[in-house]
Amino acid sequence: MNKTIRRASVFTLLLVLALLGRATWVQFYDGQALADDKYNRRNAIQTYSQPLGNIIVAGDAITGSARTSGSDLAYKRTYTAGKLYAAVTGYASQSYAPTQLEGIYQDLLNGTDNRLKTVMDTLTGQRADPGNVITTIDPDVQKAAYRALGDKKGGAVAIDPKTGRILAVVSTPSYDPEALTDANTAGAAWKSLNADADKPLTNRALRQPLPPGSTFKLVVAAAALEDGLYKNVDDKTVSPIPYTLPGTTTPLKNESTSAPCENAPIRVALQYSCNNVFGKMAVDLGQDKVRAMAEKFGFDDSKLDIPVRAYASVYPKDMDKAQTGLSGIGQFDVTATPLQMAMVSAAIANGGKLVSPHLVSQITDSGGDVLKNYDDDTSTKEIVSSSTAEQLQSAMQTVIEQGTGTNARIAGVTVGGKTGTAQHGENNSKTPYAWFTSYGKSNSTGKEVAVAVMVEQSDAARSEVSGNGLAAPVAKAMMQAALK
Repeated sequence: MNKTIRRASVFTLLLVLALLGRATWVQFYDGQALADDKYNRRNAIQTYSQPLGNIIVAGDAITGSARTSGSDLAYKRTYTAGKLYAAVTGYASQSYAPTQLEGIYQDLLNGTDNRLKTVMDTLTGQRADPGNVITTIDPDVQKAAYRALGDKKGGAVAIDPKTGRILAVVSTPSYDPEALTDANTAGAAWKSLNADADKPLTNRALRQPLPPGSTFKLVVAAAALEDGLYKNVDDKTVSPIPYTLPGTTTPLKNESTSAPCENAPIRVALQYSCNNVFGKMAVDLGQDKVRAMAEKFGFDDSKLDIPVRAYASVYPKDMDKAQTGLSGIGQFDVTATPLQMAMVSAAIANGGKLVSPHLVSQITDSGGDVLKNYDDDTSTKEIVSSSTAEQLQSAMQTVIEQGTGTNARIAGVTVGGKTGTAQHGENNSKTPYAWFTSYGKSNSTGKEVAVAVMVEQSDAARSEVSGNGLAAPVAKAMMQAALK
């Protein structure tokens, strides 16, 4: 063989080896990436080639699947009472990535989760029958919150303090997730929903932290009692009127000038929501101690999964003393979600212990066999001592019986709560946010529930916006439904 032929042969062999190497690389490395690519139409065809598994509430499926026509996507997702449960389910769309529980459990619901596969499925490569997601939602509590919020813009969460089971997650205004399921109509619906000034796709219960106002005073009170700054809720505080924010000439005003807020004990200060007391209390404790207590309750947790990822509620850092004083009344840069404030009440109601909140009870295969039981997978963390919890429970009950939360009274139920009205806009120029967080314990059955409600916007006149006026009636309806 002459030199030219030999070189050509070697070069050709190298080309063949390169092609084989590239083919192997694509098949065994790039192949999976290409298969998983969101723009790969085959994924959608496979996902919707058969009915999806379902999301279950109290034994009933609130999702379904319907046969399509004239499409290579054989089925599309359907929803029962879609607007009612949108903040729980999210949506599964032929055009857009799934959200909420639909997104978290996408593989389970479309049958590609490896836990669903039988030996035969593994051998044949067949897709398994899809599984189901069983939620902790109580439909009566969910409906009560949705109806009570009505046309208000807001969010609400209810938790069983003893178990951590989330009984309701509501965000209004809501949307119908079924409008996004069909590829033929999803584009127009998506454009309309995103153009809506009321932002119906925003989950206000879990994913829109806003200033919590005076509901945050529960956290400051817990920090003061745990630190020993005050021994109990009936000790007089050192809280002058006027209380001028340190380093400024600005007095921290109270809503009512006639309220007995000067040197008021924690009980009275919660009853009348005295800003001077909790502003000075936060300064006396210092921001680090307040932050430590807030973080024990769940603030600043960027990985709060229930299993849907909730946005972090925030207690700010690097504040001066004036800003620390404002943080003590839930203003400045303090933010919270209704989920977070429900967690605060849940821990107080449960003797100072917070059971990890969760929205899913179990996931199962198509035959109902449990793949994972989340009710057995909870953790419990002591937030405050039982003594501090009892003190705060007593003070919160005073708020309901004699203070700013009278609209949450329920016959036959021991209710403790805290109202909040958070300033909004420069110089409080915009409509304030109305907050209410509470717990209820049935005197006859011992059942318990903790709730938080935030009303971002309503038709009420600005002067009528208050936690007691707007948010407390929603919380009352939720507690009644949970404790009936």
